[in-house]
Amino acid sequence: MPAHAPLPALLGTAPLPTPDDYRAYWDEALDRARRHPLAFEAEPVDTGLTAIDVFDVSFAGHGGRRVSGWLRLPRHREGALPAVVHANGYGAGRLSPIDDLTWAAAGFAHLVVNTHGQGNASTGHLLDGVLEPDRYYYRGVFVDVARAIEAVRTLDTVDPGRVAMIGNSQGGGIALGAGALVPDLVAVLAQAPFLTDAPTALQRAAQGPWTELRGYLTEHPDRADAVARTLAYVDGVTSARHATAPGWISDGLDDDICPPETARTAAVEYAAPITIREWTGAGHEAGGTADRQAAVRVLGGVFGVATESTPSSSGRRI
Repeated sequence: MPAHAPLPALLGTAPLPTPDDYRAYWDEALDRARRHPLAFEAEPVDTGLTAIDVFDVSFAGHGGRRVSGWLRLPRHREGALPAVVHANGYGAGRLSPIDDLTWAAAGFAHLVVNTHGQGNASTGHLLDGVLEPDRYYYRGVFVDVARAIEAVRTLDTVDPGRVAMIGNSQGGGIALGAGALVPDLVAVLAQAPFLTDAPTALQRAAQGPWTELRGYLTEHPDRADAVARTLAYVDGVTSARHATAPGWISDGLDDDICPPETARTAAVEYAAPITIREWTGAGHEAGGTADRQAAVRVLGGVFGVATESTPSSSGRRI
């Protein structure tokens, strides 16, 4: 089904309203997690890299469960580093130790979180507990990432006042969620955010995880109200209404997985300063390398560090 041919409005047409108990819902979830010590552990990984150190890390997340990740640090570092906490797309998990070296190469500490139970293109998470807000899959995931931010701030190598949250696709929706739960981030970057503006996404997405939910609601239309109530706690639009850090949202105008209309709605509702970058002719990659380069520059600006080399006065080339 092409993305420009809307389907029946399974959850209505307006963005989901913020639940009356939104703050209490998240305060309780975070409080339960904080009853467990972070117990941060890190083991160096032999990657063969000579410019970046990689550590296999874990810490206590939602309900005290162990959450894993990769911590990447530039090997030649001085003083406390700015840091980015990173969530990946649907099914990706934390990927391999040497994937995605951009952020450490830019001079940042980079903690990529292993989204609970994901990896090897796993599916079905959008529906996991979707009828019960307190048991919903993404409640735990958002708490895991909030705890990841707390964990990275305990490191001697990190400046706790210069931490940003980034994510792509599913990770973009998670990044918006973290921005709502953690009040003192310096930036939130969400590329082609999933979990955002569910009513519009269900009408317009032609492929990807939203089609799982569309099939479920088509089979069980009587459960739409319960689904809408649960999703309202994690929807990127709800998260955007509670944003406190400057935001950067990007999308591809031909994205049929997370349609650009959904990112625009989040940008409109964003409660802090926001920039939206839309890429003509781009799909779910939302600008790809060019978008990543823009993100490096944005982070360099908020962190107060140089991210581009300056040509020498002699103009020497190599």
